[in-house]
Amino acid sequence: MLLGSLTIRGEPARLRAARDFVARALRGANADVDTAALLTSELVTNSVQHSTSGRPGGTVTITVVAIPGGIRVEVIDDGGATIPAVAAARQPEDPDISESGRGLRLVDVLSARWNYYCDPAGTVTWFELIGHPDE
Repeated sequence: MLLGSLTIRGEPARLRAARDFVARALRGANADVDTAALLTSELVTNSVQHSTSGRPGGTVTITVVAIPGGIRVEVIDDGGATIPAVAAARQPEDPDISESGRGLRLVDVLSARWNYYCDPAGTVTWFELIGHPDE
């Protein structure tokens, strides 16, 4: 069951709107709202940085869907030259370590499952959260 859908401009300044939308869409749902908002922010950030959605006129669409026992969030962008992939782990003593490249690692660790698919219209990256932390 669709809980909501939002299309935003592909701009970093719109990340808050994406997080707020997910929090509103999940009100009363069986889901960890904070984790869903965090992971949505990571996927939208990737879409803005690594797809043509970050170019002038680009958009990102976020959909929230109830699934048995949890929720699924999909982030749909305009596509690009790369595909979503978890960055290779870096050693803590690596002097070149940065904040970059950790978003999909968070999605991988905190979600029940995630994946992506591409079609001529763009790329859909999604994650699922099952249950609620208070259960």
